[in-house]
Amino acid sequence: MQTSLKDTSKLYNGVEMPWIGLGVFKVNDGEEVVQSVKAALRNGYKSIDTAAIYGNEEGVGQAIKDSNIPREELFITTKLWNSDQGYESTLNAFETSLQKLGLDYLDLYLIHWPGKDKYKETWKAFEKLYKDGRVRAIGVSNFQIHHLEDLISSSEIKPMVNQVEYHPHLTQSELLSFCKKEGIQLEAWSPLKQGQLLKDPTLEEIARKYNKSVAQVILRWDLQNGVVTIPKSIKEHRIIENANIFDFYLEDEDMERISGLNIDSRAGSHPDTMSIGF
Repeated sequence: MQTSLKDTSKLYNGVEMPWIGLGVFKVNDGEEVVQSVKAALRNGYKSIDTAAIYGNEEGVGQAIKDSNIPREELFITTKLWNSDQGYESTLNAFETSLQKLGLDYLDLYLIHWPGKDKYKETWKAFEKLYKDGRVRAIGVSNFQIHHLEDLISSSEIKPMVNQVEYHPHLTQSELLSFCKKEGIQLEAWSPLKQGQLLKDPTLEEIARKYNKSVAQVILRWDLQNGVVTIPKSIKEHRIIENANIFDFYLEDEDMERISGLNIDSRAGSHPDTMSIGF
């Protein structure tokens, strides 16, 4: 059982990945992202998740530098955007991201979306970056079971992480089971469905029972399902609240009630139809 922000999931290659991190999707570069990352690091977060397309890697890098936290204590993730897929273009995009972040290596590099036909070529570049020690773990984002099966069948190294939209309205139970079976760590983006779940009556009722917020209940549900989670916030009090989920445990019946809210509803795009940048 996870008991603090320092707790980690051990990826199949032995790398330790924090169970909870700060996501910075739609956080503006410059002061906004610098301050939110600083607030997270100041309050014990070790994991920060960004992406090339977010346009805020420089701000994330600035906050990391200003924090004076030893690099090896942090877990930094970024993602390759769709238009950069392909072997050489992936290697170039990686260097650009690393330069913007001001880092010598990444802890986790993800293919942002599968697209149609380039992810195998892209993955070969990921395998090279991993073997060269430029990144400690490699993975994918928004991959469905069929994408994963296709990739695994032709690759040397299996993805260590699959970051997907995951919340009580989209429990993806088959995908979660598949990833557990394959030793791939599932990670939730948009765990609160971009705020759409915060007024759900069932979740409000469960939150009252534990004297917690709805957000805290959802994030605790993530952890108890064995899913890494990266809620986004730019408000320090909310960043602190999101991490205050280690002093209670959801009973089985409440876990089931939360999972029972599934309606296969997404806040973002469906991986099979997402085509931006390809």
